[in-house]
Amino acid sequence: MNFKRYLTSLVCIYTFAGNLQAQDTLRLTRQESEAVFLKENLALLAEKLEIPQAEALVLQASLWPNPNFTLDQVNFWATDKQRGGQEVSPPFFGNVGRNLQVGIEVEQLVQTAGKRKKLMALEQVGVDKAKQYFEDLLRNLKIELRAELTNIQYLQLRKSTYLNQVVSVKQLTETYNKQVAAGNLPKAEYVRLKALELELLKNISDLDKELNASQKTVKQLLHIPAATFLVIDTADYWPSINTAQLPAVLDLVEQGKQNRPDYHLANLDIDYNNKLYTYEKAQKVPDLVLKGMYDRNGSTMLNFVGFGVAMDLPFFNKNQGNIKAAKIGVEQSKIRLKSAAHGLETEIVLAYQNLTNALNFQSQIEANYESGLDDLLKSYTKNFTNRNISLLEFLDFLDAYLENKKIIMEAAKDISEKKEELNFAVGKDILNK
Repeated sequence: MNFKRYLTSLVCIYTFAGNLQAQDTLRLTRQESEAVFLKENLALLAEKLEIPQAEALVLQASLWPNPNFTLDQVNFWATDKQRGGQEVSPPFFGNVGRNLQVGIEVEQLVQTAGKRKKLMALEQVGVDKAKQYFEDLLRNLKIELRAELTNIQYLQLRKSTYLNQVVSVKQLTETYNKQVAAGNLPKAEYVRLKALELELLKNISDLDKELNASQKTVKQLLHIPAATFLVIDTADYWPSINTAQLPAVLDLVEQGKQNRPDYHLANLDIDYNNKLYTYEKAQKVPDLVLKGMYDRNGSTMLNFVGFGVAMDLPFFNKNQGNIKAAKIGVEQSKIRLKSAAHGLETEIVLAYQNLTNALNFQSQIEANYESGLDDLLKSYTKNFTNRNISLLEFLDFLDAYLENKKIIMEAAKDISEKKEELNFAVGKDILNK
């Protein structure tokens, strides 16, 4: 039974190792990730097609209505009584159908009051809106991608810290296990070190779960194979900006009004409703229908050619309802623009304050503090190995070390996130690493 379990375990280990080898690893920098994102993201590709689609509607609006052709009153046969004794020419000889009747009419709709140009202007706003919708989608997806890239870098660095400690603690555990077996040390200290080792491994496992979730999102945004293991270069994880580099908040508000696609959409909404109001007012002017007709044997004339014109008489329907609705739409869009402007200002101010707070906190961390922590850990590990300090002292420092490393990494992550939130609020990359 034990032999079967051993074989089963061995097969599982080799299968798992084979899967790991089959899994491709893709290493990217943040800049490379964004380049792939711009080229391969399916949501962006689909949204970009909205622009030529809107341009096609402008083309359609520019076309004249087709003329209407009517052929009627065709009489293929007639009785002698209907012909009044007139002879019918033999088919295909002489005046074929001389005594038969036929009517032909051509009509052409002519739009008045510049309706066609007004409709083209209306559809052109749709093109501008499609471009801004694309920019807005790009803006939202970009901040999502950058946040996930920062999170992956953060998790990779934290995992690396834990892996380094696992190697060190494993060596201590193995040494203590030999000493316990030799009767030189109490087993309780070995058990405490083993518990620490398992705790570190559990933390690594938890980080892997978070890493997998972030990788899933990034792989979807970059449209790369699901089985690919993604590694993001961490060289640019640590931000190098400071409060002195921040522009004035009022300048950022003005830049936001120039760059934010959602604010441009609010302005375009006013433009659209103004043009719609103009178009609806033009609709109350009746269109003309120009007519040309030919009638054979339908009247006292053998061949009758006539012209005419037709139009609706605007006695009852003067498009009053649509005109009123469009006018209300103009007022609504003006209110929405005020709301968008206020929302833009509050978002930029909040993002600015959050970034300032994050930078102020990082400034409290000394430049060489992290390297000092690493040196101190080496010293504690050496002293503990030489039995110069107790296990409790070593474990207390290790907890403080891991917590401080986490704080330092989170401070950098917080700055990166708040920087991207400010870029998002302004609608432009005003701050880089």
